[in-house]
Amino acid sequence: MAARQLQLMRHGTTGQPSYRGQIDDPLSALGWQQSRAATADREWDIVVSSTLQRCASFAHSLCNVRGIPLRLDARLVEYHFGDWQGRTIADLECEEATHIAAYRADPQRHPPPRGEDFDAFGRRVAAALDSIATLPARRVLVVTHGAVIRWVQCHLAGLPFGAMAETGIANASLHDIAWPVPRTPAVESNPVR
Repeated sequence: MAARQLQLMRHGTTGQPSYRGQIDDPLSALGWQQSRAATADREWDIVVSSTLQRCASFAHSLCNVRGIPLRLDARLVEYHFGDWQGRTIADLECEEATHIAAYRADPQRHPPPRGEDFDAFGRRVAAALDSIATLPARRVLVVTHGAVIRWVQCHLAGLPFGAMAETGIANASLHDIAWPVPRTPAVESNPVR
């Protein structure tokens, strides 16, 4: 099966030391600096971004400066951490140490309370990447989130979801992947410009 080379980028820091999930935080000033530095010497033909502002605001800025197309895709948003969203990791480690340890060992069997189903999370991320893999542009940047990139790396390596906790994804880091091109046309995300 043919594979499409894509570059995934995690957004810069928001300055929030907690599970942010789908809370729609803006980038901090440092996050903007990190994102600009990570992309300064690179070129793309199109950018596809999560709709959360910590990704989308930077993607809009990058595309406006460079005069390249942008597509927003809600399927690229961060994992929903349920009741853990907005809570600091330090507090959770003190108050829910057993559950945090079980989650890190096997997030599929021990998700956060009222958290997103991991199978559904994987399906939506895969559907987004299937759509992106069929774009005619040669160089594609995907601006997204830590858990999305962790899921992709584990999926492509054939690793269990538990390996996600061991996969470090720094803010504003770039990750080259080869995503299998789907045999049937994927549904496209909505173009913005």
